[in-house]
Amino acid sequence: MTKDIQAEGALRAWGFLIVLALIWGSSFILIKRGLEIFSPGEVGAFRIVAAGMVLLPLSLPRLKNLKKRQVKNLIIVGLMGSFIPAFLFAKAQTQLSSSLTGVFNAMTPLFVVIIGALFFNARITKRNGIGLAIAFVGVVILLMVKEGSYLGDFSEINSYAFYVLLACVCYGFNLNIIKYRFVELKPVAITAISLLMVLPIALIYLFAFTQFSFKILHVEGAAEAAGYITLLGVLGTAIALILFNIMVKVATPVFASSVTYLIPIVAIMWGLLDGEVLLPGHYFGIVAVIFGVWIGNRR
Repeated sequence: MTKDIQAEGALRAWGFLIVLALIWGSSFILIKRGLEIFSPGEVGAFRIVAAGMVLLPLSLPRLKNLKKRQVKNLIIVGLMGSFIPAFLFAKAQTQLSSSLTGVFNAMTPLFVVIIGALFFNARITKRNGIGLAIAFVGVVILLMVKEGSYLGDFSEINSYAFYVLLACVCYGFNLNIIKYRFVELKPVAITAISLLMVLPIALIYLFAFTQFSFKILHVEGAAEAAGYITLLGVLGTAIALILFNIMVKVATPVFASSVTYLIPIVAIMWGLLDGEVLLPGHYFGIVAVIFGVWIGNRR
């Protein structure tokens, strides 16, 4: 009986892992589809609106139990963990393929380590340092690769990749703030309420400072593009975070973190199916990034 229970738990954990990898790995192709009609600002804002609205049943009832000192940190988490990265990823993909965006995103766990060491007195180990060095080499290779060259040169650096890396820095701050400054709130509450905190900003920006409403009404294909962004917000931001928190409970945080290595694979598959081209140098960089992240985070 015990073995059956353990097998069932392992099966559930693997199920959550695969579903999450598919959802998060598909986020980048959904951003790409949204950008066919909407500006990066419109994509980022509507993504937050969709995620925040769907989590209102979870966020609103929990507001009455908040303490004043938690509000400030929840606003920071909303900005650093969701709002700012949503705009940065959309901006990056105006000049960066969805495949490579997914690969650069895999740097997040290493930025968690760096930010923790610099600002939260966390310890950075020798293994972390080795992983960072390997992943950094991979990032440099990806930045340098260009058409007609095997590995590329520094004169052709794609600066839009830095938007993704900046988003990873935001995630690094966000996860460390959650780890060190939240003890009483559960992860689902943190996710739902932090999105609620930035929802008004996204709504005001979307409808007062962009052409989103006009495009929805008058531009052909806008409704379909908005549907892709809705999926991005509801599945890729709201539902995925809840599933991730459940997976951490049924498995272990170490197992849950392994989704980081599967997301780039899913993103690359979607990119190739959509006609994106990866050069030989890209594959060297991709392997280095994923291997470096694995080295830096393995137990």
